[in-house]
Amino acid sequence: MKLSRFRASEERIWDSHVPKANNGTFFHLRSFLSYHPKSRFKDHSILVRKKGKLFSLFPAVEQVVNGGKMLISHPGASVGSFTLPENLSIADAFELANKLTEYAKSKNFQVIKITLPPNLYQKRLSNYMEYSFFRLGFRYTKREITSILFLEKTIEETIKKFRPSHLRAVRKAIENNITVKESKDIASFYTILKNNLEIRHGVTPTHTLKELKHLFCMFPKKIKLFSAFLDEMMIAGVVTFQINQRVLLAFYISHDEHYSELRAVNILFYKIFEWAIKSKYEIFDFGIFTINGEPNMGLGRFKENFGASGIFRDTIELNLEA
Repeated sequence: MKLSRFRASEERIWDSHVPKANNGTFFHLRSFLSYHPKSRFKDHSILVRKKGKLFSLFPAVEQVVNGGKMLISHPGASVGSFTLPENLSIADAFELANKLTEYAKSKNFQVIKITLPPNLYQKRLSNYMEYSFFRLGFRYTKREITSILFLEKTIEETIKKFRPSHLRAVRKAIENNITVKESKDIASFYTILKNNLEIRHGVTPTHTLKELKHLFCMFPKKIKLFSAFLDEMMIAGVVTFQINQRVLLAFYISHDEHYSELRAVNILFYKIFEWAIKSKYEIFDFGIFTINGEPNMGLGRFKENFGASGIFRDTIELNLEA
């Protein structure tokens, strides 16, 4: 295997390879990563060729943290690491991990940091890559929990997983004449999101309104806004990302606190699940309810009430000078 640094001229080759991978995600695409201003990150993504053929991709940047030069699987994406073939062998996994550390040392990196995609993002489950990383001495630096709901073949089968309180909430939203539809009004949703995050957490959204609008324009089929309305007024919304053909991720979830009693979020998810099932998705990822390992118990319980359970979204690290 040979590793080489990504060049802008290789974007088409890169993006055509991602969907073919066993674990390729929306976050691996150059077309997604390139929405970041060039001044924000110093890109150091890597292509891996085996016997001259493209074998794997590793989106990454270089950063100096506490005086140490770090190779980080792209912080502009929720998850990263290598894209892998479906028939990955343990020998190839070992070689990938070894070649990455050799490459990083040759470029004078002191640390490698990788955020791993949840296992269920794979078509064919395998822990070969993680095993190889840990054999080389990688250690967990962060373990977050993301809430996963397995979608059944029909909405009727899926809602059997709902707790009675959530089924009642869906009925209440219907009685309150809450309607749900896909919306293009990103600005109205962003206002709800910004206000909600300020009230609850004292933070701002990950994206600016301009960035979010840009992403919607770039990926009209992969990014969608589902909104709940009271009459013609938006009172809640969920922005979804198509991770791959099997997995749909809720990237932003927000509602107007003034209308929380109408249970708009409950009917919103019911309708999203209905749409996702018709669109042949198998897994709905609600996103993490932990921040730096600390759980938001209320948020976790809310997601569990739809029938979701938790799996790891891990960040691992290797000190190359240890």
